[in-house]
Amino acid sequence: MLDGVLVIDKPSGPTSHDVVARVRRTLQEKRIGHTGTLDPLATGVLPLVVGRATRLASFLSSGQKSYEAQIRFGSATASYDAAERLAAGEPPPPAPDLVAEQIEKALQAFGGTYLQAPPSYSAKKIGGVAAHRLARRDTPVQPEPVTVTVSELELGGYQDGLALVKVTATAGFYVRSLAHDLGARLGCGAHLEGLRRVRAGTFTLADAVPLDTVESEGPAARLRLLPLETLLPDFPAVRLNDRGERRVSHGNSVSFEDVESAGDQFVVASEHPHVRLMTAAGTLLAIGQPGPGGILRPTIVLV
Repeated sequence: MLDGVLVIDKPSGPTSHDVVARVRRTLQEKRIGHTGTLDPLATGVLPLVVGRATRLASFLSSGQKSYEAQIRFGSATASYDAAERLAAGEPPPPAPDLVAEQIEKALQAFGGTYLQAPPSYSAKKIGGVAAHRLARRDTPVQPEPVTVTVSELELGGYQDGLALVKVTATAGFYVRSLAHDLGARLGCGAHLEGLRRVRAGTFTLADAVPLDTVESEGPAARLRLLPLETLLPDFPAVRLNDRGERRVSHGNSVSFEDVESAGDQFVVASEHPHVRLMTAAGTLLAIGQPGPGGILRPTIVLV
């Protein structure tokens, strides 16, 4: 069976859905999805879940993400990015009268936890319709603000109207909105000129393979999948004995006596919201949750 995660180093141009479609054709596997979109302009880490790993997508998409963003000051755009300008071959706007110290001071307002308004041109649903579809119909839309947390926000450099900003934030954060809001705060307008995602959860650029490499390798690229056993390393793991494996395979809860090597391992797992339930051979069998009376209840069974 073809199961695991294939981390793509997405090129600029295709949508995340385009990448999924191309990898489906290459690997000859229909069960492929992604764990969080990247805009067509963006590049970098795009984890694709394959086979049974698709059932773990909600866990894999919830981790923090890190970016290197190029923010252009001097004008705002409707999409909050430079996609249309770059496609038309238009030059950047004149650089405003701005110095790095002003940007650093303004960035302080966007650290920590706050409400962020997603761009009108986004995949956020409004009445069941993606906001970007409504925006292209000239229907005024403004998606509801969402709570985001920014744990890293650093100015890496600034020259001639273009700033490099490093960002680490929770899932659901829009770097395009950061660029737009930063320009508004400074009174000169700004938009996102380039974006590279360098980390998504536990996946980094070190795990990523260029899309054209995968396509050139064809079905042999299956060997690049990260196996199920390597996923969700932050979840404690419990190895089951034969009885435990049978119970979990049928969706039944397990207790202390169903674990191969119990002791502290079971206690620690019981205090965590999610647990990896492994076979004695080290295969990921299920994801479980602690239940009343000291049991572990499988919530996603991968057989």
